[in-house]
Amino acid sequence: MNKILLFALALTTAVSLNAQRATLKTAQDSASFAYGMLIGNSLKRQLPIGLNMDLVMRGLSDAIKDAEMPMDQQTATDVFNRYTQEAQRRAAEEGKAAGQKFLEENKKRSGVITTASGLQYEVLKRGNGKESPKATDRVKVHYHGTNIDGSVFDSSVERGQPITFGLNQVIAGWTEGLQLMRVGDKFKFYIPSELAYGERSPSPKIKPNSVLIFEVELFEINPKE
Repeated sequence: MNKILLFALALTTAVSLNAQRATLKTAQDSASFAYGMLIGNSLKRQLPIGLNMDLVMRGLSDAIKDAEMPMDQQTATDVFNRYTQEAQRRAAEEGKAAGQKFLEENKKRSGVITTASGLQYEVLKRGNGKESPKATDRVKVHYHGTNIDGSVFDSSVERGQPITFGLNQVIAGWTEGLQLMRVGDKFKFYIPSELAYGERSPSPKIKPNSVLIFEVELFEINPKE
């Protein structure tokens, strides 16, 4: 495991073990606790799912104390790497199966259209625009992105700020889907993983092989700003 991560986890562990006993009497006390809390909040999103946290804490404590270990450093690295690789493989398989099931059911709904690539979409609102963007165009849009369980992973709507980008700079599902729209339209896209990020996980909020759902409203093509 990365030494910085181990050190940070050790700090987090030390703080968590003493948090209930700690009395923050001085600025140093408060800063120390705050530092551990911030590290813990950051690292909890990176820890592999399924770890036994009691044993994580024990391993950290024993390492800090230079206690006798049941495995050496290289063995620990190998064990951890094998576990995370297997966990990632299982997550990818589960994500693929869940996504395929969702798309199979979704395409049966009235109003949902499936293209030759497997992209699914439905029209939420028609605008008054006459033009559709080309793959080489830039577009200005509002979007709201969710996973199939409804959890939000990204949203310009929530930020209150539309975004401008080139259609040749985004995932394939967006490049294809936006070309079906005209200015003023609002569509909902259901993007298979192979038209999105595939087995990659671009953020903790998007798991491998995820189907991505976007509500997209097209404001402008090749905006001047």
